[in-house]
Amino acid sequence: MRIVVAAISFGVLCVSCRKGVKLSKRRTFRVLFNEKPVNMSDKKKRKATATAGDAEPSAKQPREDKPTKAAGWLHSLIRQQREDKKDMKFSKKRQRFISETQKVRQGSGGVLYWMLRDQRVQDNWALIRAQQLAAKESLPLHVCFCLVVPKSELSTLRHYSFLLKGLEEVQKECKHLNIQFHLLHGAAGDVLPGFVTGHNFGAVVTDFSPLREPLQWLEAVKKGLPEDIPFIQVDAHNIVPCWVASPKLEYSARTIRGKITNLLSEFLTDFPLVDKHPFSATKTAKAVDWDKTLASLKVDRTVGEPKWAKPGTEAGLAMLESFIDVRLKLFGTQRNDPNAAALSQLSPWLRFGQLSAQRVALQVRKNSNPSVPAFIEELVVRRELTDNFCFYNKNYDSVTGAYEWAQKTLKDHAKDKREYLYTREQFEKAQTHDKLWNAAQIQMVTEGKMHGFLRMYWAKKILEWSTSPEEALSIALYLNDRYELDGQDPNGFVGCMWSICGIHDQGWAERAVFGKIRFMNYKGCLRKFNVAQFERKYCSKKV
Repeated sequence: MRIVVAAISFGVLCVSCRKGVKLSKRRTFRVLFNEKPVNMSDKKKRKATATAGDAEPSAKQPREDKPTKAAGWLHSLIRQQREDKKDMKFSKKRQRFISETQKVRQGSGGVLYWMLRDQRVQDNWALIRAQQLAAKESLPLHVCFCLVVPKSELSTLRHYSFLLKGLEEVQKECKHLNIQFHLLHGAAGDVLPGFVTGHNFGAVVTDFSPLREPLQWLEAVKKGLPEDIPFIQVDAHNIVPCWVASPKLEYSARTIRGKITNLLSEFLTDFPLVDKHPFSATKTAKAVDWDKTLASLKVDRTVGEPKWAKPGTEAGLAMLESFIDVRLKLFGTQRNDPNAAALSQLSPWLRFGQLSAQRVALQVRKNSNPSVPAFIEELVVRRELTDNFCFYNKNYDSVTGAYEWAQKTLKDHAKDKREYLYTREQFEKAQTHDKLWNAAQIQMVTEGKMHGFLRMYWAKKILEWSTSPEEALSIALYLNDRYELDGQDPNGFVGCMWSICGIHDQGWAERAVFGKIRFMNYKGCLRKFNVAQFERKYCSKKV
C-alpha cells in the first residue's frame, strides 16, 4: 500500500490506502468543481480536440511563454471578489445560540464580536454576522480579544509574538473600518461580562473552537452575561460548520467525507465584504502599545520567532500566492518528500485564524492543476475531521480517547522490551541514535515546523522509545505544542493520536511495542526520499 500524506498541518496527515482515497478524491473534485461524469464518446471528442490543439508549434511559430504574474496579484483579486460579493447573505446554519435570548437588546450601545480563534477581519463569518446585526439595529460595532498567558512550558515567545503581531494588523484594519478594537487582559470569564455590561452591548458574537479551554471560557462567559443579551457562536473556522457536518464523533475520513462534500455546494461560497461601519461608537477603544505588551508577557523567550513565517493575514495571503504560483504543481507528486518544496506552508496562519481555510479553498480550486483534488482533500476533509474529533471526544489528548481496539493492543504490549529508551529531555535535545529523527526534531525546534511525513515518523518513534504509550503521547504533545507554530490545535492533537493511538486508522499486523498500531521505520523512509540529504541539512545545527 502506498501512503497518502497530508500537507497542511500535522492533524490532517492521516494516511489511507491509495485505492480507497482515489475514488473519494474524485468525488470531492466533482463536488467542488461542479463536474459531471462524461461518457466515452465525449472523452474521445475531447481527446481528438486536445491532440489537434496541442501540436508542437513550427519553427515559424515559436511557443510563447505564459506571462508571469506580478507579485501581489492574489491580494488584488481577492479584494475585487469581496467587493463583487459584498451583499452575499449569511447562512444562519453557521451560527448557534448559546443563550436563550435571540433578539438584540433595544437601546443598547453596540454589538460586540469576541474574537477568539479566528484572528482576522475579512473572510470571517463571525465578524460578518456581528456587523450585519449591528447595521440592522443602527449600532456601533466593537471587537475584543482576551489576552491570557497560562503559566506553562507551552507559553512561548514563538506563539505569542505571532499572535500579537497578527492582532496588531487586525486593530489597524478595524480602525480603518470604523470598528473599535479592544485588547482585554485576563481570562474571558473574568473580564468579558463586566466589559459587556460597562459598554451596554446589546449582543455578543464569538467564533468556534472545539478545544477544552475555549469551551470552558464559553460557559464562563455565558454564566456571566445578562440574560437579556443574545450570545451567538459562529463557526468561522470550518467551511462546513462542525455541528452541521456531523452530530457525532466520526470514525475516520471515510465516514465524514461524504457528509462534508455533500454540503460544500451550500457552504463553500464567496465571502461578503466587511465594509466601513456606518455607525460610530461614543466609547472608543484604548490605544494598545503592542511592543510594550509583548515585552511584558511572562513567556519562555528561549523558544524564539522563526524567520520564515511573518505573522498576519497579509503575510498569509502572500504565502498562499506563492503556493499557487510555485508549489501547488508539485504537491500531488512530491508532498511526501521532505527535501522538496511542495507543501503549502499555510498551517501557522490557519492555526491562528489569520487566514481562512475557506478562502484558501476558493482560490486553489480555480486552478486546473492535477494536484488540486489531493490538496482539497487535506485542507477540507482531513482538517475538519480533526475538529470533529476534538469537539465530540472529551479525551482527545489521552490514550483513553482512543478506540477500544487501540487501547487494548497498546495495553497488551505496554511491557514489551524497548531496544532504546529516552527521556523527555533527551528527545527535546535531539539526542537519540536515529539521525533522521534528530534532524526532524532540530527542524522543529529551530524553525517551528516539521515536514508532515516526518511528523508521523517522529511521533511513532517516540512511542517505540518511551516506557509506555501514555508517556509517549505526553512527550509528543509537549514537543509539538511547545515548538510547532501550528501547535496547540486540533490538527496537532489528532496527529499525535493518529500516530500513537491509531485514531482514524485501522489495526495492522501485530508486532512488538506497537501492537496493531501502524508501524513506520527508517528503511521505509529510505525508500521515500533522500534521507541523507535531509540529515545533512539539519544535524549540523544546534538546538
